[in-house]
Amino acid sequence: MTLDHVAPRRGQSAYDRRDNLVLACPECNAAKRDMAPIAFLLARRSRAISLLRYGGHLSPMLIDLARSLVPAGTLATLASSASDDDSDDDSPYRD
Repeated sequence: MTLDHVAPRRGQSAYDRRDNLVLACPECNAAKRDMAPIAFLLARRSRAISLLRYGGHLSPMLIDLARSLVPAGTLATLASSASDDDSDDDSPYRD
């Protein structure tokens, strides 16, 4: 696993905040490179679903961006599965 900067850092340390970092396999991190989040998510919309499912710690702007790219029916499914799964209650990323 690698740490990926959702919004490319381009040499700026401000982007090292936890609300801009996600775990990514080396292949996905290499595929994203320094693309903007919108470009990466538009290339395959299933990426936006994964970002919503596993990126609850990300900034509201990134969550809203991903939500806007996911079909409404999928949002309902994600919401119901999230409410059924309370295993994240002890997550260190919950504020």
